[in-house]
Amino acid sequence: MTVPVPSGDETAETAETAQIRGGTGAADAANADAATQAAQVAQAAGVAGAADDGTAGAAGGEALRPHAEDAFADELKALAAADDRPRPARWRLSPWAVATYLLGGTLPDGTVITPKYVGPRRIIEVAVTTLATDRALLLLGVPGTAKTWVSEHLAAAVSGDSTLLVQGTAGTPEEAIRYGWNYAQLLAHGPSREALVPSPVMRAMAEGMTARVEELTRIPADVQDTLITVLSEKTLPIPELGEEVQAVRGFNLIATANDRDRGVNELSSALRRRFNTVVLPLPATAEEEVDIVARRVAQLGRSLDLPPAPEGVAEIRRVVTVFRELRGGTTEDGRTKLKSPSGTLSTAEAISVVTGGLALAAHFGDGVLRAGDVAAGILGAVVRDPAADRVIWQEYLETVVRERDGWKDFYRACREVSA
Repeated sequence: MTVPVPSGDETAETAETAQIRGGTGAADAANADAATQAAQVAQAAGVAGAADDGTAGAAGGEALRPHAEDAFADELKALAAADDRPRPARWRLSPWAVATYLLGGTLPDGTVITPKYVGPRRIIEVAVTTLATDRALLLLGVPGTAKTWVSEHLAAAVSGDSTLLVQGTAGTPEEAIRYGWNYAQLLAHGPSREALVPSPVMRAMAEGMTARVEELTRIPADVQDTLITVLSEKTLPIPELGEEVQAVRGFNLIATANDRDRGVNELSSALRRRFNTVVLPLPATAEEEVDIVARRVAQLGRSLDLPPAPEGVAEIRRVVTVFRELRGGTTEDGRTKLKSPSGTLSTAEAISVVTGGLALAAHFGDGVLRAGDVAAGILGAVVRDPAADRVIWQEYLETVVRERDGWKDFYRACREVSA
């Protein structure tokens, strides 16, 4: 039995599709008691409350890290209102508007769209165009190149929902990509739609949404290949029921992966062919990386109620310089060759170091970001191997930092925490 696929012009789902989609209405009913108990426990613990519409919200209505579609709801709404270009089936915005949301710009009514990604425009255009075709998108790059960030914002702009997510780990089972079972229902009544627990990928297929798979190369190879049928045939068989779920128009999948970390599993050639791969590079220039770090630190600072640090750009620049030099194996002027430590020293780690320093300055200093506030964070990012990396760091301090004009305070702070 096949679950029918609505055409692009149909606005209503068939009864069978509606039963399969989004957790299935029948399955939701079967799990209603469990969901109610979970909500009550969460409310009693003061962690989260169940909203009237059945969705969970953070206590007090303030999520520590809101989803992209919530954090930038005003920008998405303004873009939708101004967007008069053709939109693919079930897309909230046109490809042009999605790219504008990611890259930033100013709308005709004066609304400023903040950039979510700072980098080559063509990369985002190719990624958005891929999602408008029947090819899945693989965002590839070394750790810290904003793969997850870009994936989330693409899903938010395209589908209005970035939460259809499978987080890849070494222990990710096949059920996380295909479907699972409510074992109480399964034991009581056998395989049925009521007992079926759909995965985020299955829900995205049935609803014409964008699914996300994070850290695809960390998933075991045999589980990765579960995606082959989904991406090539656009179907997900349910042999236990003699049925299948067919993807409706609008469905696509974004995966992220890196080939730098240990413990990764190579993609099979069959699976890799199902993706259009877009490589996200490290920032091309120091100025570009400083801009990225400053923007993201300001966003995180507001969410953590940290005071702004207008004078912190100098320290951000020093952190970025250290990371770029050690990462690249040479000083900025190209005159001195350096040994690179074992860590990636990514832009994401620079953001973490500066945010930690900002918190130190706010809670234990005068609110001004100084060298002493970031020194410990830099040491922790650089020295991952206590033996080899510490030698590399000490060499860098003595041969580069010590001799650099205007860096005496930074040298002293790093020496203190390295002692």
